[in-house]
Amino acid sequence: MHAATLGAVTAGEVRFAPLKALWFIGMASSAGIGGALFFSWNALLLFLVATGTVLLFGHSLGSHRKLIHNSFQCPRWLEYLLVYLGVQVGLAGPLGLLRQHELRDYAQRLTHCHDYLRHGRSFWVDAWWQLCCEIRLDHPPDIEIETRIANDRFYRFIERTWMAQQVPVALIFYLCGGWAWVFWGVCARITAGVFGHWLIGYFAHNHGAMHHEVRGAAVQGRNVRFTSLLTMGECWHNNHHAFPGSARLGLYAGEWDPGWLALLALQRVGLVGMLRLPADLPARPELVVLAPASAAGDPPIKLEPTEISA
Repeated sequence: MHAATLGAVTAGEVRFAPLKALWFIGMASSAGIGGALFFSWNALLLFLVATGTVLLFGHSLGSHRKLIHNSFQCPRWLEYLLVYLGVQVGLAGPLGLLRQHELRDYAQRLTHCHDYLRHGRSFWVDAWWQLCCEIRLDHPPDIEIETRIANDRFYRFIERTWMAQQVPVALIFYLCGGWAWVFWGVCARITAGVFGHWLIGYFAHNHGAMHHEVRGAAVQGRNVRFTSLLTMGECWHNNHHAFPGSARLGLYAGEWDPGWLALLALQRVGLVGMLRLPADLPARPELVVLAPASAAGDPPIKLEPTEISA
């Protein structure tokens, strides 16, 4: 990330994004109307299974813990599969999602950043901004994606066609279960993924417990307890702000992390290795443990580096 000034992430305006708004509103309308007209119990079951699969293996493992933070290692084919499942969530292409994440992370670590980048407005304003608008900074920072990812032909292809990647899935679902499976397995799944991503993002930057504080940062992450299953462990956002390179997000006793459990299972069968934990990361002098760090309930667990798989 290269910025001309520290104020590069504060000066700008939020503008309506027609394609982004049409994507979300179109999917939400199709899910609401089509889902009601073509309801079936097997379509609802498909929605639950498909949504859980893409959120766990796609967004949490593929897009976030692997592509963005590279917190574990795996064969290239598995990385592609996990990231492709992440695209099925419907948020963006892999490169676009990576750029969005890098910009937000950079902005939030500074002393000031635009309200759009910190979820700093009211609930309904932030919903409108995040779901239907985009930020146009006056002097946006330059974001350099590492060559291994930026020049990868698979990622570049998926980036260009990420919306169209829903079509093959929709065709398969239609052939298997008709329009009910399309509306519930595609439209409802995307609506839940996009809306849920914003909703957790809003609360994870405004409400919830904190074990750690990043001194000098414009915004602190919060742990949104009781949503660990729905978010596949992504709800432990205060832990993530403290240790962004950790493959494990639920760091304290009682913080259930389905994504971490999935990584342990994949490690057991030899598909992933080099899982990074807070003990493996460089020390951060700006990171402090709050006095009531354990007050939200449970004492910290002892964190040890995992064994590196062959």
